[in-house]
Amino acid sequence: MDSKTLNGFLQPVCALAALAGQEILKVYQGDIEVETKSDGSPLTAADQAAHRVIVAGLAKLTPDIPILSEEASEISYEQRAKWSRFWLVDPLDGTREFVKRNGEFTVNIAFIDNRKPVLGVVYVPVTGITYFACEGSGAFKQKSNKAARAIAVSPYTGGTVRIAASRSHAGEALEKFIVAVGDVETISMGSSLKLCLVAEGAADVYPRLGPTSEWDTAAAHAIVDVAGGKVTDLDNNSLRYNKKNILNPWFIVSDGVTDWTRFINGTD
Repeated sequence: MDSKTLNGFLQPVCALAALAGQEILKVYQGDIEVETKSDGSPLTAADQAAHRVIVAGLAKLTPDIPILSEEASEISYEQRAKWSRFWLVDPLDGTREFVKRNGEFTVNIAFIDNRKPVLGVVYVPVTGITYFACEGSGAFKQKSNKAARAIAVSPYTGGTVRIAASRSHAGEALEKFIVAVGDVETISMGSSLKLCLVAEGAADVYPRLGPTSEWDTAAAHAIVDVAGGKVTDLDNNSLRYNKKNILNPWFIVSDGVTDWTRFINGTD
């Protein structure tokens, strides 16, 4: 898809993410009832309300383009395999952070073209911050109605390593990575905000050494790419989307130059 068409999607998708955020905050400000999905992950009325808003909005914006949302993910691979372009949505990324009421949850909307995320919007309902990007138009961060500012990754040049780490999904592999790196500053954060920290130059690396799904990463992945970074598996291949198995491999988010896998593979 050409960059002009993609750029034309940005404003309405940002507005749609903010609208979904409003629905999330209605639940956030009241009593939060939590269900457990079949995979053990939490589900709230906010997830479902945001899903309805986003799907309706995207269907109106691009009626001929299919949508895959975490809250409607039962679409068969046989059907998905025919999609060359589609919207990939996580209506509420960081439900655990939502339940904890720490504000570190997001609305994630991505456009996938030929298995690659080429547009991404990540909206933070509690702060009103939006990260957004698409190929050919740059990557930006905007607070409410203030002017958007361009963002870019910060190339690592040595010294203390700023590591973005999951607040709710740490694990032994991450602890070993931190020990192997040595001189670190750990920035604990929830949801796709960890990828956004790298995209805006506030962190040097985000090692995700645990399970995630495609909708968890796609929107922020697009932002990282446009901001000059990379989201790669441990063999340095960019994450691909619309796989038969929607789980991502372990991955590294960084400036795309520094080889952080050596701290995982024990070759440093």
